Amino acid sequence: MTWTPWKQAWDQALYGKSGFYRRVEGPAGHFSTATQGIPQIGEMLARSLLKLMDQEGLDTFVDMGCGRGELLEHVHRLSPQSHCIGVDIVDRPRLSEPISWIQSPGGGQLPDELDGLSDTLVFANEWLDVVPCPIAELDEDGELREVLVKVPSGDERLGEIVSGTDREWCQWFWPVDRLEPGDRLEIGETRDTAWDDLLGRIASGLAVAVDYGHTIDSRPPPGSLTGFRQGRQVLPIPDGSCDLTAHVAMDSLTHDELLDQRTALRQLGISGQTPPHDLARRDPIAYLRGLSTASAAAALTAKGGFGDFVWAFSHAR
Repeated sequence: MTWTPWKQAWDQALYGKSGFYRRVEGPAGHFSTATQGIPQIGEMLARSLLKLMDQEGLDTFVDMGCGRGELLEHVHRLSPQSHCIGVDIVDRPRLSEPISWIQSPGGGQLPDELDGLSDTLVFANEWLDVVPCPIAELDEDGELREVLVKVPSGDERLGEIVSGTDREWCQWFWPVDRLEPGDRLEIGETRDTAWDDLLGRIASGLAVAVDYGHTIDSRPPPGSLTGFRQGRQVLPIPDGSCDLTAHVAMDSLTHDELLDQRTALRQLGISGQTPPHDLARRDPIAYLRGLSTASAAAALTAKGGFGDFVWAFSHAR
């Protein structure tokens, strides 16, 4: 076993030949996102995105890191005239025939075919949090050093002093003078680069990155690298047995606007208001339907859950 920078070990653990995201069960077999799991939640999100597309005059929908295409099916069913494109590292899953599929190398690497997008909404839901990036820690002498890891044990040690573009990124977005010895951070330069590459593929339209994230006033001192397996949070070990994720420095991304998810969705018409009680007597079926809608809205906008996601909006330039 050799000591490896976390970025490389992370990338191999998720996207290598036997990587976590190449497993048959897909991400939905281990954790729920707003696009997977309960159908009502995915459908409500799809309706919101179609409303956003209508407001922006867009007719193509691209789902980045789309898993097995759950959200794409909702969008296609609700708007068959829209061109839907899924992007993920696996072969095309079983999807409705009109849905297009582009296989990606994984992580921050984009496929060559994904280019020249016109009148397109690109939706990157929980994509950037699994774009591997360097992990760094402040040592006892006040030096910021890259963290190395052993595969598959997960043992760690500190490596070289962070320098170059990674150090410049920290100076701008995660200042070292705010850290104490032992504090960690995720260096988001690789994510910014991946996001800018994606924006460069859009000739006209809008890109939205959605993730658990933070801004310069709320960086987590211990960092946020963690693992998930079968619905449970686990230690981040880069052996391909678990998802590896870290929150995103959303304000370092190229953007026009940042909103939390509850605000973004409320602007798109999701209120979470429960139906009036007297509707239960007048029209029980409509009342139950209203309760289901309110429950889905509550899940998408809940504090401490999906509602804490940050949306970064960026129009094509």
